[in-house]
Amino acid sequence: MVLNEKGWLKEYLEFRKNLFHGLAQEPHRRSSHPEYSLYRLIQPTGLMYGESLATTELVEDEEWNEKDRMKVLLAESLISSSLLFCDKPVRSEEELTGIIMNTLESIGNFYNNIFPEISVPSKTFFGRRKSTLELAETILEKRINYTSNYHGGFWTTFFHNSLLFLDVFIFGQWIHTNADKIVADFFRYEREELRFSMVKVMAAAAHANKVIAPEERRLFEFFLQTTELPADRKKEALRIFVEGIAIQDIDLPAENSWILKKFFLEIAILTIWADKLVEEDEVEFLRVFCKYFEFSDDELENSMVAIEGFVLDNWNHLDHLQDKQDFQNISEQYIERIARLAERNKNRLMRDLENQERITTLLDKGRSVELSAEEKEQLRQQLIEVLKTIPSFSVTSVPQRFLTLPILLKILPKNLFIQSN
Repeated sequence: MVLNEKGWLKEYLEFRKNLFHGLAQEPHRRSSHPEYSLYRLIQPTGLMYGESLATTELVEDEEWNEKDRMKVLLAESLISSSLLFCDKPVRSEEELTGIIMNTLESIGNFYNNIFPEISVPSKTFFGRRKSTLELAETILEKRINYTSNYHGGFWTTFFHNSLLFLDVFIFGQWIHTNADKIVADFFRYEREELRFSMVKVMAAAAHANKVIAPEERRLFEFFLQTTELPADRKKEALRIFVEGIAIQDIDLPAENSWILKKFFLEIAILTIWADKLVEEDEVEFLRVFCKYFEFSDDELENSMVAIEGFVLDNWNHLDHLQDKQDFQNISEQYIERIARLAERNKNRLMRDLENQERITTLLDKGRSVELSAEEKEQLRQQLIEVLKTIPSFSVTSVPQRFLTLPILLKILPKNLFIQSN
């Protein structure tokens, strides 16, 4: 699949039809709220954090550039959102095709109305009406090209690209409306308000320890340039950043959405992370932030686990972060966090281990002889599956590459395996 050639979207949809069909089925839809499902789907890909990682199983994935990956992720996230929030199960392949084509048509209408700066005409130069696939292909290409025009360090790119998540969120509302001029005006207003709320979150987080780090200031100034807020809003945003803002003054201009609040929480965490040092005042700020948005301490823990695990698992991809000391500090912090979670959930882990005879067999064998590479990998994968029973991993991904066998044995309670025999 060559993503810079016409027709890539049709080929891609054919390849991913099994995924889309699964999302539309009743058992999947009943398993959790659609927003939880959407978060589980897109959080591991990096879209929420402005990076394209772990996109698809396509062989060609390794040959795609950053723009190609982001384009695929955006297309898949928009379609997945539509399917997850569909009001009825899909009973046939024809119904699935119909929903996807309607979604692609909505994608074209959405961007043409809400993002007029990248609008695409519905007809060619010679007057031929473009097909739904053609229009969607072109507009997705323009959206990613528009985003990639901004360049900066890792964190600045990180935050600007994360605005694509707001596309997905607003689109999830758009597809359930009749797209007249009044509705379009409302969603253009919401787009601006959500971006301004994101600026407020970053400003509040930067003030969490009463000291604005140089990294936070550079991050904010660059991000502000790329939000395309009106001049008066930018001036107000700069004032907020200098003076600070109370958490209760950060409002959600849209409905009280779990995934939107989760996004804002993780943006706050990432802002605090910009100087690679999280102080106690900043941790307390995050606790207050969660209380205001009616998140439990577990939600905060889950988000910290999600972001730290995401970065550690993809360290080699995030070249702007590749510093040996930074990696050591972050990995030790993450290992301690997961070890605490494992200790708190020891009884749950023990119950799961009771049904895992292969783990016990390999551990017993490993005490007397060296396990083969295949056996070590098998043990590693099975221990990861055990770790997934911890509730914190019910809505976040487990960092597969980072969790080597020695790290897993360090994370899991030391007396766990003895008691499971």
